[in-house]
Amino acid sequence: MELNRSPDQIGAPEGKLGVLLVGLGAVSTTFIAGVESARRGLAKPIGSLTQVNTIRLGKRTDSRTPLIRDFVPLASLDDLVFGAWDPIPDNAFESARVCGVLRPEDIDPFKDFMSEIEPMSAAFDTNYVKKLEGSNVKKGASKRELAEQLREDIRKFKEEQGCDRLVMIWAASTEIFMKPTDVHSTLESFEKAMDEDDPAIAPSMLYAWAALKEKVPFANGAPNLTLDIPALIDLSLVNSVPVGGKDFKTGQTLMKTILAPGLKARMLGLSGWFSTNILGNRDGEVLDDPESFKTKEESKLGALEHILQPEMYPDLYGEMYHKVRINYYPPRGDNKEGWDNIDIFGWMGYPMQVKIDFLCRDSILAAPIVLDLALFLDLAARAGLSGIQEWLSFYFKAPQTAPDLYPEHDIFIQHWKLKNTLRWLMGEEQITHLGVEYYD
Repeated sequence: MELNRSPDQIGAPEGKLGVLLVGLGAVSTTFIAGVESARRGLAKPIGSLTQVNTIRLGKRTDSRTPLIRDFVPLASLDDLVFGAWDPIPDNAFESARVCGVLRPEDIDPFKDFMSEIEPMSAAFDTNYVKKLEGSNVKKGASKRELAEQLREDIRKFKEEQGCDRLVMIWAASTEIFMKPTDVHSTLESFEKAMDEDDPAIAPSMLYAWAALKEKVPFANGAPNLTLDIPALIDLSLVNSVPVGGKDFKTGQTLMKTILAPGLKARMLGLSGWFSTNILGNRDGEVLDDPESFKTKEESKLGALEHILQPEMYPDLYGEMYHKVRINYYPPRGDNKEGWDNIDIFGWMGYPMQVKIDFLCRDSILAAPIVLDLALFLDLAARAGLSGIQEWLSFYFKAPQTAPDLYPEHDIFIQHWKLKNTLRWLMGEEQITHLGVEYYD
């Protein structure tokens, strides 16, 4: 990778940026409504680093702290255009009302705008998401044919909406648990499997393949296997397309990646961490299926182990017990409640406890992630970056990395990595926080 860059190497964000959403449910409609609300000056885009966060440049004494959106050439919110696929035919306004995340008074002003966003028919198979059904589903003789239909959707949307560039975000349900097989090892074997309707090719993979074939950056917001296979990573490199995943970091895992680094920094031991959730949205219903829950469980369990490094600190974390539970509870809707019981120990082995009750809103936390990923992936494409964008790990529960490289889950290191990447792209010096220069 070239380490010397300058701003003139990044293409300008001219024209419209199309944001193609796989899934037009709670997350996507909350995202769309929030962007439109910000564009009309009715609400601030809170939670979005691209819109609200500043970035320090140079020394602390230089007082250079522009907003990120003023520092790097990001697409304007006014230039975003939305499209989506979903097996349920409801338009964005109807879907938002059904999902019930936002109050009527917060979406009614956008009824005309959101009603025009109608989902394209989805490449969908209930064998991979067993708790969900819908009538707005593509038909095809093979998975390859379905994927080619998705490619045609992409091209048609870009032309009809007059978009200069596109990004695609998976904001749909969690698929059943899958492990990589030989089918996923090469692009040739992957495409042959599509032709043969191999069950190892999940619908999410069809969207990712279609996006990469059309040179559209892709982010995976669910814990699905999707991009975690050599075939599609190789395709992203061959076609020079940036990708990122996986699984939006929203509720309980967000808290873990904040708290666990603090415990480790103080060298406090951990005996056990028990986490349980209740939620009643479509995601919760899907996760009520054991096979889909297995996929989510794998994504959520990895954070603690990678942050605490029990192999390096066996006396502190070698025998920690980590358990995660998710329970579907319809009365809560999108208002999830997560309970954590954390058993820690300190000096002379004396036990202590931390208890957390996090009443959060999944889609409210996820919506700004969708915005930031769309804008940053578009930036990455215009900067000539391709393949896995590890600097976007800040947004994911199970960040993708290069093969044989462990993922960094510490949210503070992730945040540092993200901002240093932006500095690097713009030709600014890296910030190390060493600070000795102030005391010479």
